[in-house]
Amino acid sequence: MSTLADAVTELETLYDPAWAESWDAVGLVCGDPAQPVRKILFAVDPVAAVADEALAWGADLVVTHHPLYLRGTTTVAATTFKGRLVHRLIKNDVALYTAHTNADVADPGVSDALARAVGLTGPLVPLSPAAADPRRGLGRVGFLPAPTPLRDFVRRAARGLPRTAGGLRVAGDLDREVLRVAVSGGAGDSLLGTARAAGVDVFLTADLRHHPASEFAEASSSSGGPALVDAAHWATEWPWLADAARRLTSGLAARGINVEARVSETVTDAWTTTAECEE
Repeated sequence: MSTLADAVTELETLYDPAWAESWDAVGLVCGDPAQPVRKILFAVDPVAAVADEALAWGADLVVTHHPLYLRGTTTVAATTFKGRLVHRLIKNDVALYTAHTNADVADPGVSDALARAVGLTGPLVPLSPAAADPRRGLGRVGFLPAPTPLRDFVRRAARGLPRTAGGLRVAGDLDREVLRVAVSGGAGDSLLGTARAAGVDVFLTADLRHHPASEFAEASSSSGGPALVDAAHWATEWPWLADAARRLTSGLAARGINVEARVSETVTDAWTTTAECEE
């Protein structure tokens, strides 16, 4: 009988909590380590729609990328939506576990899966290596199979990532050829300067704000710096789920423990639709 403790041990072998940022909240949120775990659902966000999916499928454990209580809490009362989620999970014997920035910097981690999803090939190297281990770190840099017009790379990325209301936003000459690409799952504002210094042709990430992106694009237009592709935060992290599920089930199977894993396809991006402004 596989237990929650077995799953947590394997997850923390793959994504050591010690790799997480000091401000982060990773690890087991709720669940009894001794409880049986047969079905594991992987999702980006710990939200009501994911809980619905977990209960309908009969999951014993939900593994999410984003924390439920990132900034801490003093209550799990069901008077809040987060408290209601915790109550639903506990009442139905469903555990919740989070792997966040420790999965971002893992080797392989969130950005490795993103890089493969948008068509990068060959060895991938961290855009911003971790001091303790240069194989780990934020973001990844890789190559396309051949020089490609930016517009074609954007189409490739759009096909490789799950569909969201916002799609992809692009800053740069669509006819320029790109070959060396940097990606970073999740919010990538902090890596703009790092991407420029790395000499890549394009940087794909999420949550780029107006002023940093505008200044970066202005500098790039005069210096030949990277183009920008801004995707939905959820979409850039979703590809990691399948990799994490595969690695967890394989690791447990090697120990003689068999579980079933499933990747949630519920779109939990914050933005649900777009509309054109009228002239």
